[in-house]
Amino acid sequence: MNYKIHLCTENSAADFLIFSSGLGGHGSFWRPQIDAFTRYFHILTYDQEGCHADSAILPDDYNIIHLAQQLLQIIRQEKIRHFHFVGHAIGSFIGAELALLLNSSELRVLSLTCINCWDELDPHTQKCFEARTLLLKSAGSDAYVRAQGLFLYPPSWISKHHQHLKTLEDIQLADFPPPQNVLKRIQVAQQFKINEQHIQALQHSQLHLIANQDDFLVPVHKSSDLKQRLGHGCLSILATGAHASTQTEPELLNKTMLEFLHKHFLQVTS
Repeated sequence: MNYKIHLCTENSAADFLIFSSGLGGHGSFWRPQIDAFTRYFHILTYDQEGCHADSAILPDDYNIIHLAQQLLQIIRQEKIRHFHFVGHAIGSFIGAELALLLNSSELRVLSLTCINCWDELDPHTQKCFEARTLLLKSAGSDAYVRAQGLFLYPPSWISKHHQHLKTLEDIQLADFPPPQNVLKRIQVAQQFKINEQHIQALQHSQLHLIANQDDFLVPVHKSSDLKQRLGHGCLSILATGAHASTQTEPELLNKTMLEFLHKHFLQVTS
């Protein structure tokens, strides 16, 4: 397991905050958040299993429980007892499933922030996944990766950062995981639904649902649906940034997340 702890720069007794990535699964996805958040928290980032070129093939029955159990192993290994959790898309599902696994334990999810997530799969998102799946199966990893930016970034951002985007794509292709793993992870994303057990497990956690108005992959209303399904929480809708707003609007997104944490957890301001 590849993970990294970034220690808080201001407070050695700070709470932990776990960042969990979306479909790509790499901890480096959160690089634009690290400096802003290590002022207040110890940060844990990690690579989800099956996401590198040398990864083993994921089992046929791979599901969200595997993803949550992988992270729980890291949490127990590092003796983390309570923590905040920030997930992007499928990373949010991991947070919800983790809360369910911890429901009868001494460990606790203090807060869960879900970025561009859903309560259950939307038909539009399903069509996007179908297109990406067909690209990977019929045209291969290069076509899959080169098309990925269309689902993740605003057109104006791609126009301005096209050279940087090509560099990112080249890096991703050099470490592209076995296609079977990518397909299984897409399947996990499509199958997950928030159920009554998740709702009960999260009833005492502070919840923050963040959506981007211009997200092409996940319709903005899905975060509202998620809030309604969970029964409580704060909803923030950002005008720009698209699906990967962690990369395209990091300052705005960081500010939005930290304002929520300041409001509900006063110790982060000390």
